Amino acid sequence: MSHELKADSGWRIWWQLTRPHTLTASFVPVFLGTMIAISYTDIHWPLFLAMLVASMLIQAATNMFNEYYDFTRGLDNEKSVGIGGAIVRNGVQPKTVMQLALLLYAVSIILGIYICIETTWLLAVVGAVSMAIGYFYTGGPYPIAYTPFGEIFSGVFMGMLIVLIAFYIQTGEITTLALLLSIPSMLLVAAIMLSNNIRDLVGDKASGRKTMAILIGRKRAVNVLLALFVISYIWILILVILNLVTPWVLLVILSAKKPVHAIQVFKTKEHPLEVMPAMKDTALTNTLFGFLLGIGLLIGYLL
Repeated sequence: MSHELKADSGWRIWWQLTRPHTLTASFVPVFLGTMIAISYTDIHWPLFLAMLVASMLIQAATNMFNEYYDFTRGLDNEKSVGIGGAIVRNGVQPKTVMQLALLLYAVSIILGIYICIETTWLLAVVGAVSMAIGYFYTGGPYPIAYTPFGEIFSGVFMGMLIVLIAFYIQTGEITTLALLLSIPSMLLVAAIMLSNNIRDLVGDKASGRKTMAILIGRKRAVNVLLALFVISYIWILILVILNLVTPWVLLVILSAKKPVHAIQVFKTKEHPLEVMPAMKDTALTNTLFGFLLGIGLLIGYLL
């Protein structure tokens, strides 16, 4: 079986640089937070769109910072899996990747200013912290991604926090229910990062990283990933049993096939290219789960 990685061309170079399979970690929480808010207030759609675009731009920029710093530290090469490959396979200058990331940050700041004008300037502090986390995830002298805390930071700031901000800009408050419904988003975004670290375990270990997957070992890391999936589904079931949310949110069960397949692949295959389908299924779990949860809340509200 060949494990060759081919270079991209044209627009695909820039599209792959954003690492599109990770962008679900940004737009799904915005959608979910807005659908939670729909039973509290009329939705301000321009705010929703501004938040959606800003979140995706920050995520894409974070991926570009990752591309830039992993290359400058000598961690990426033309055979590296899971990267955009713009630098090592497509010949894009590292400086160009950094400039593009900063441009995306600049546009997201403009959108953030609009959001603050319409809501509160306190969000500027929250946004600045989130953007700093995006940069220091792989940038700076002590990158978060190289530590055991990558899943925690990504889950909280790219999962839970985005849901709560999306909810807040519509309602002007944070409710207990919004907080409870943001938990699965936190867990599933963390799962995306964990699946990435499981895939890259061997290479990360050789480069001196200390990710959670490295510290606890591959088998335990896969079990932690399984736990993140299981808790997310059980969490929603408990909320339904407690009559805190409409039973329509059980639509999330329709997405269960994806995490089952992801775990099966991780348990039977180890080569980075062979486990890429598991990585993609993990990202799709976040997408489908969040989308179905939001749709369930919307149906419950309309009925």
